[in-house]
Amino acid sequence: MTFLSNESAHSPLDIVVLMKQTFDTEERVSIVNGQVRQDGVKWVINPYDEYAVEEALRWKEAYGGKVTVISVGPERCAEALRTALAMGADEAILIYVENSAAEQLDEHVVSSLLHAVLKDQSPQLLLAGHFSVDQGSAQVAIRLSVLLDIPHVSAITKLVRMEGQRVKADRDAEGDTERLEVKLPALFTAQQGLNEPRYPSLPGIIKAKKKPLTQIDALTLYPDFSQAVGTLRTSIELPPPRLSGKLFAGSPAEQVEQLIRSLRDEAKCIG
Repeated sequence: MTFLSNESAHSPLDIVVLMKQTFDTEERVSIVNGQVRQDGVKWVINPYDEYAVEEALRWKEAYGGKVTVISVGPERCAEALRTALAMGADEAILIYVENSAAEQLDEHVVSSLLHAVLKDQSPQLLLAGHFSVDQGSAQVAIRLSVLLDIPHVSAITKLVRMEGQRVKADRDAEGDTERLEVKLPALFTAQQGLNEPRYPSLPGIIKAKKKPLTQIDALTLYPDFSQAVGTLRTSIELPPPRLSGKLFAGSPAEQVEQLIRSLRDEAKCIG
């Protein structure tokens, strides 16, 4: 990340980071009755959201201002929010949803709940991870930007503040780099390579216990949100086990015949 030398020319920013709590990437996924088993699972900040938190903290350190982290989910999400506070965020907001209901939330409802909180706050800079490692839809941030009617730049690998309220962003474009310039307020999603997230320090962990964490019941924002879910996940299943390779004996013509028979009768790839 690059900052202009004349930092004093910039006013402090109100920065918001959208954050999700996900499975630890080292966790073994277990499916029971068509649902992911959650008992005893270790939960962490979504790795791509960590880049967003780190970028927000660097902007605060360079220009001043305040960093607020916000999440939608059950009570356990408070742990991830506290981790972000220990990293250096100033305050946190948990939009509380019961665990059973949280499992059914789709991107439309999550973005609507975030919009209900943020529409009157008018933050200048919003950051989020490019996608979450559990769902991978990359929809919540762009849906929120539409609801807030602000620009959105995805998969950024560099973010530079220009004069006034303009920002330059480099984004990953399928192996190439695209440079865009937008005016704040705007929302950016972080790609791997944007920065190296810091670890919470012991003083930071102690301070985090005293920082404000506001909990808002989702039902007070969106009384019928359970009825607004547009997509319903009925069940989940693991991919089939990978089969070992097979060697065919005989002449080339015989091997081809065996291959065709295997693809037709066993793999069901051809008719």
